[in-house]
Amino acid sequence: MNKWIEKTCSISEINDLLIDNEVEVDSPDGFVPVSMFVDKGRWEEYCLELEDGRIVRVNENHLFETDRGWKYAKDIWHEQTVVGYVPYQYLCDDGWHNGNIKYTGNKIPIVDIHVEHDNHRYYTNGASSHNTGVGKSLFMCHVAGSCLSQGLNVLYITLEMAEERIAERIDANLLNIDIADLNSISKQDYDRKFSALKVKTQGKLIIKEYPTAAASALHFRALLNELQLKKSFHPDIIFIDYLNICASARIKPGANVNSYSYIKAIAEELRGLAVEFDVPIVSATQTTRSGFTSSDPGLEDTSESFGLPATADFMFALISTEELQQLNQIMIKQLKNRYNDPNYFKRFVVGIDRAKMKLYDVEQSAQEDLVDSGQVDDKPLNTFGERERTSGNKFGGFKV
Repeated sequence: MNKWIEKTCSISEINDLLIDNEVEVDSPDGFVPVSMFVDKGRWEEYCLELEDGRIVRVNENHLFETDRGWKYAKDIWHEQTVVGYVPYQYLCDDGWHNGNIKYTGNKIPIVDIHVEHDNHRYYTNGASSHNTGVGKSLFMCHVAGSCLSQGLNVLYITLEMAEERIAERIDANLLNIDIADLNSISKQDYDRKFSALKVKTQGKLIIKEYPTAAASALHFRALLNELQLKKSFHPDIIFIDYLNICASARIKPGANVNSYSYIKAIAEELRGLAVEFDVPIVSATQTTRSGFTSSDPGLEDTSESFGLPATADFMFALISTEELQQLNQIMIKQLKNRYNDPNYFKRFVVGIDRAKMKLYDVEQSAQEDLVDSGQVDDKPLNTFGERERTSGNKFGGFKV
């Protein structure tokens, strides 16, 4: 007979609990099941200090539920430096509380979880928090697995999550099993799945982890040369997870330079590396606050620097709304395409299985209500540069 035990624990303990148990966590929607644990590595620390003395230690991209919607910790902290800042109230397990975000400059290990509920939220030390991201890392892990199945060599560079976590995601994708079941699969089932996978997957995979903001195109160039010299390994595609937390090879850390120039420099250096080694490089970035709450983000919603989309050859957005989440789908919108007309299949949806780290095709009927040619209900959009937006949408997209 299954027996539920209620206990208070840290998020980091959930990883061990998931191995042999079903785990649910408290949330504003009651207890909700946990489907995935994510180790994101070490990040700079931001602290939410609530008026009752509780402290929640997070990284810059942690989402809190406030009286003005979902907000990133880094954005709240930035607003606090602006004259006229009005303190936010945070939804907690005992009601709404005033609080402030502080940036400490310390680096701490960051972990996250994914819960299975339409609202995708849970309490972190009593404060309502949002699931880990829309799926940019999941998308890259899925494409990496697909490339391996096609016999291509893949180099996956991670500056966000530990390399073991990336390997688990790709394993779950290729073996077609839930990521939570990787540690409990029987040897017989593993041998059977691995034997079948070995026959159809000829590509080689190398995963390399670097500390956040500590590696630049110079490090990646040295890695490529070393792999070619020592392992005779030449990647057919490179994934970098993700661009904004790379370092610039030309701009020294701590230099007095704005984010536009710094991120643009990183993008140019990575594009130069791709040209030098004749290999495509796939990376990701995040949206601005307006892009996060939009169901139709554009290039202008790229966070930190518009120099990034100016440098990229191909760019698209991953968009998640409450309706799409209920259907286990995610929308992809082309934003820029130097290889073809970006209005050709401008928007389309694909199925998403977060537990198995997989994307899959959906029926053609799922595409029928999408707008591809700038028309809405046979009427043109309002004016040049404007897009239809869905108001009140809490969950937006990440660009890849």
